[in-house]
Formats: sequence, C-alpha cells, structure tokens
Amino acid sequence: MMRGIGRSFGWQEGLIKTAPQVQYIALRIMISKIYQWAKRRCGHVLIGLPDFVGQRAWNPSQASTCQSLLSGAEPEAAFGALHVWTAEGWLYVAAVIDLISRRVVGWSMKAEMTAALVIDALVMAIWRRGKPDALLHHSDQGSQYTSQHFQELLAENGVTCSMSQSGNVWDNAAMESFFSSLKTERIRGKIYRTRDAARADVFDYIERFYNTIRRHSTIGYLSPVEFEKKVGLA
Repeated sequence: MMRGIGRSFGWQEGLIKTAPQVQYIALRIMISKIYQWAKRRCGHVLIGLPDFVGQRAWNPSQASTCQSLLSGAEPEAAFGALHVWTAEGWLYVAAVIDLISRRVVGWSMKAEMTAALVIDALVMAIWRRGKPDALLHHSDQGSQYTSQHFQELLAENGVTCSMSQSGNVWDNAAMESFFSSLKTERIRGKIYRTRDAARADVFDYIERFYNTIRRHSTIGYLSPVEFEKKVGLA
C-alpha cells in the first residue's frame, strides 16, 4: 500500500524509504485536523462563513449612495488589521472602511492582536454612524473576526458577516489598498520610539489626511469627506 501511495506522488524508492514519507504526510493531515478542531473549541466557531463580496464584482455605483454606512439598503464595510513596528514592540492597527465613500469610519490600536482590537474598531464605526438597519461586514478569516465575542457583536447589531475564502485576496482589495497607502505614504522609513508616537502618527494620517484630503479614483477623485458631502452622506 505504501509503495502504491509513494508512486502516486512520483517517488521511485522502495518500501523502506517510502514509509517515512507517507508517515510524514499522515502526520501533517492529522495536525491540520487537530488545528481545525482546536479553533472550533476555542471560540472560533464560525469557520466557513459565506463570502458575499467575493461572489460578485463589487461596484460602488451599484451600492446605495443616498444612505450612510450602517443605515442604507445593505451598505458594505471592509475590515482589516496591520502591524507597525516601534522600539517598544509591535502596534496593531484595525480599521473599518465604508466601501461606498472609502472613509475610515472606525479604527483601533493596541499592543496585542486580540478580538478586543477589532471589536473596538467596529464599536467606533457603529458609534459614528448609528446602529445599522442592514450592513454587510467583510473581512479575512483571522481568528479575531471568527471569535465568539466579535460574532456576537455583529449579531447584536444586525450586521451580516462575510469572509474572504482561502486563496481569494481580491475581494478585500479596498482594505488592502488603505493599508498599502498608510505604509507607503506615512509609515515606511520611520522609526517610532514608542507605541504612543506611532499611534499619534497613524491617527493623524487617518483623520487629518486620508479621510479629509487624499483623493480616490473610485469616488471621482474626491476625498471621502468631500464625496460624502456631495452625495448627502455627511
């Protein structure tokens, strides 16, 4: 049997040489199954959530432009996280972006990458925009987003959860674009002595530049704040 399995992988060795390789494959499969079981047992209970954004090409013109995020006919928000190096250690940044206006409506920064990081960012978004009638929230499959506390917060506020499927990075492109801009336009080349210094700089970039000044091609080369004023979202 082992010799047959070995040939299926292109191995030409004899039984004695093939056996350890087959055992290695079996061990990796077993570890993968244990890992998935452990995630479910540790509160990450919603593996395999649907990817509503990846099922279609998202187009801002198809979204409701007369309602704000968290109050329209299924508006959409993207969620993501980034880490920034400082002399004190990593600073983790989580953000929520309105996919209609590209505005960062919620953010959080902490020294640890925990569920509290993304929960605080979502709470800020809800506090700023109001409790949604309908909202599609999209993120990757990070453990912070699959955690029980985060999923309960989504459910309590009537938010539909959508997650990128394995191998599909394009359906969260808006979030990746924001983090890329943050890194290239502000963080890259800087050495932060403290987390507080990095936190202040990221805040300045988001609230005083990205939302208010930086222009985006997807919304007619306006800043997010200008776009919201133009279409009546502000």
